Amino acid sequence: MRLIWSFRSRAAVAALALSAALTVCAQPALKDAFEGVFLIGAALNEAQFTGRDTNAVALIKTHFNSVTAENVLKWQRIHPEPGVYEFELADKFVEFGVQNGMVIIGHTLVWHHQTPRWVFRNEDGSQVDRDTLLARMREHIHTVVGRYKGRIKGWDVVNEALDEDGRLRQTPWLRIIGDDYIAKAFEFAHEADPEAELYYNDFSLENKPKRDGAVALIKRLKAQGIPITGVGLQGHYTLNWPSKKQLAETIRAFSELGLKVMITELDVDVLPRADAHRGADLMVRYQHDPKLNPYTAGLPDSVQRKLAKRYADIFDVLVRHSDAVTRVTFWGVTDRDSWLNYWPMPGRTNHPLLFDRHYQPKPAFYAVLTSAEKAKKSANKTR
Repeated sequence: MRLIWSFRSRAAVAALALSAALTVCAQPALKDAFEGVFLIGAALNEAQFTGRDTNAVALIKTHFNSVTAENVLKWQRIHPEPGVYEFELADKFVEFGVQNGMVIIGHTLVWHHQTPRWVFRNEDGSQVDRDTLLARMREHIHTVVGRYKGRIKGWDVVNEALDEDGRLRQTPWLRIIGDDYIAKAFEFAHEADPEAELYYNDFSLENKPKRDGAVALIKRLKAQGIPITGVGLQGHYTLNWPSKKQLAETIRAFSELGLKVMITELDVDVLPRADAHRGADLMVRYQHDPKLNPYTAGLPDSVQRKLAKRYADIFDVLVRHSDAVTRVTFWGVTDRDSWLNYWPMPGRTNHPLLFDRHYQPKPAFYAVLTSAEKAKKSANKTR
């Protein structure tokens, strides 16, 4: 019985791989559809950039011309202990992008999450002082950015530094260094690679209080001559937030500051929420509730249509502002990879991306392609 099951399992896996390969060959490529409009990117996990997930690799090579490291360039992974750098996986990620001629994005240099506790502590456990933390920040940024100089095109230098009201988030970076820690991070990154693009990245900037705070922050940085290239709107959206108007206003607000704008972590949460929380704050966690996990057997057609319409609306706004938007990166490749399967509630089955758990394109994929076709037709009319 065990041998029969094993044979059937191998046969099922082989059939899935063949189906995925045939699908990749048959469908239009996203990167080609948006050529001349903006880059199309994906955040990659280790199984993908090391080649273990061969089905996902086929999708990535076909559809995306930009890649972001999901985790391996974060401080916790690449610099886990004082004086210890673990570059093996980060090197493999960068090499994957280089070999496939992709624009490579580094994520992220300064963040309050996924940063080891030692960064903020002395050997005796006491809190470090400003000068010590600045020195650690500079050494980390120079080491990491310097290693990939000329290969990583842009860096999310500072990630999620604002609260929802637009004020600076009370992180160890702010408490120990002060308000200028953001400026210092950008200065250090520019020192390490003067040619790299440098970004501020955050979620929920589509909400006016937080957007106003980000605009004010960037104005202060620019007034000081701090080298900032662009702003990343993370794009962790739902079926009904943000509105098209909110998204358009947000793009314009940053574009008017002379910045490039990119959607850096796009997905659409289709599952019901425990409350009205929006965004991507990792501190928000809820106990598992089966009532909030209704699509374990697959996404109903009615919700597939809503998701497709939602993606169509998002991309209609993005292509209308393609003079400002330079890149759209999805946070994952298929639904099976999505972080939304375990945040803000563990053990759920979410369906937020363009490709399903079997590596097949969803109706949302074709809705996005339609937006690209509209963009090309509009461009041709204006020539």
